[in-house]
Amino acid sequence: MRRFFFIIALAVITLGAAAQERKVQNKPYIDLRPLHFGISVGLNLQDIEMRNVGPQIIEEAGRRTVLVDADTWNPGFSVGVLADMRLGQHFALRVAPAMHFGAKHLVFRDLDDLNDGGVPRESTQDMKNTYISLPVDVKFAAERFNNYRPYVIAGVNPMINLSGKDQDFMQLKRYDTMAEVGVGCDFYLPFFKLCPELKFCFSLADVLNRKHAEELSDANKRAFALSADRAVSKMVVLTFYFE
Repeated sequence: MRRFFFIIALAVITLGAAAQERKVQNKPYIDLRPLHFGISVGLNLQDIEMRNVGPQIIEEAGRRTVLVDADTWNPGFSVGVLADMRLGQHFALRVAPAMHFGAKHLVFRDLDDLNDGGVPRESTQDMKNTYISLPVDVKFAAERFNNYRPYVIAGVNPMINLSGKDQDFMQLKRYDTMAEVGVGCDFYLPFFKLCPELKFCFSLADVLNRKHAEELSDANKRAFALSADRAVSKMVVLTFYFE
């Protein structure tokens, strides 16, 4: 048994030493350029947090109580470009315009409309979103070792929602600004640099368009449109940059 543990320990030490060996560096001068560009593709998950108002009085419908919630994180697709400006050995300023295609799934529960089992009836809305974003981030990267270099980012992300007006229950404002933080790693391949990155985005302001209720032609929908008085968007983005 002791011999077995000795062999395992020796193998771990050997692998650790091998991992620390210096290798030939791919693209050794790519990070020394003052400005470089790239493209990106990725996936996003969208969510929204609602603040319900509880009982309300609707002029045409009387007293109503409707609860709303986003019940799932919905997957979407992202594509964009990248401009990276070197600020120093470890810092860079990065602008990465992108388009995010996705949706948020809302569930409404009408407490004044029960089924035969006494359970509130549910209505749903697929809130489709197409965002144009212009994130400006500061990137802090560790020392490069061989052909990888981990990093963290933080910044702000102004966004424009291209989704048009409709007669759905709820609608978001045209403009939003998100704070974002993330982690990633630069992998230096023979012909280009690949940078997988995981980023978390949070709205800095209320994104719910409360004026939308006045635009609804169906008065029964207004109780649903007014069921919340505040909404905050969230998004998780997994991006692959090619530089």
